[in-house]
Amino acid sequence: MFTAISIRNLDHYFGNGSLRKQVLCNINLEINQGEIVILTGPSGSGKTTLLTLVGGLRSAQCGSLQVLGRELCGADAEKLVQARRNNGYIFQSHNLHGSLTALQNVKMGLELHQHIELEEIETRAVQILEQVGLGNRLHYYPSQMSGGQKQRVAIARALVSHPQIVLADEPTAALDSQSGRDVVNLMQKLAQEQGCTILMVTHDNRILDIADRIVHMEDGKLVNSQKSLVISH
Repeated sequence: MFTAISIRNLDHYFGNGSLRKQVLCNINLEINQGEIVILTGPSGSGKTTLLTLVGGLRSAQCGSLQVLGRELCGADAEKLVQARRNNGYIFQSHNLHGSLTALQNVKMGLELHQHIELEEIETRAVQILEQVGLGNRLHYYPSQMSGGQKQRVAIARALVSHPQIVLADEPTAALDSQSGRDVVNLMQKLAQEQGCTILMVTHDNRILDIADRIVHMEDGKLVNSQKSLVISH
């Protein structure tokens, strides 16, 4: 089975000099293609930092971090940009552009891919919004949508480019129980259909059952990894 993410002896620090603080310590983790892995742990344990390193949002400093066979430790800005093109990133607060409609926000997820024609960009953006149940909200602005609808737009934006890896940071944090369940079921369904790998940070115990594996972090370290228990709803 192909290893999508391979992390070995990864350390990471914030600050310099006397203010330098270690935030990740000797992280070792392998995630296979198509696997759904959830990162749990208390606030400040390093979950989001690890997610941003995997996503190429900052450069890894010490150790090895290979994503889809590309080494990101010490990578320069250009290499990080190339790595990010393989990812779909779902932020905790959706991060939609308030001046753009749902359709325009999703189209942005394809505009970095220069090989895709404008007509196909439009078609794919409409199709993915229909898949997430927002076919009747294409031209709505974020201010005209509920929290659940905005998060669905964010998911559509992340998945529209058919990324090989989906990274999600607390995707259900601002949602009620039913909306949160709908969102993760949708992520699971679309990601499985597209054959991509999911790495998700969450404090939401209600959604742990979608994971193939749960990895727990404390104080910048991985403390255990376990298979998910299937929970009936």
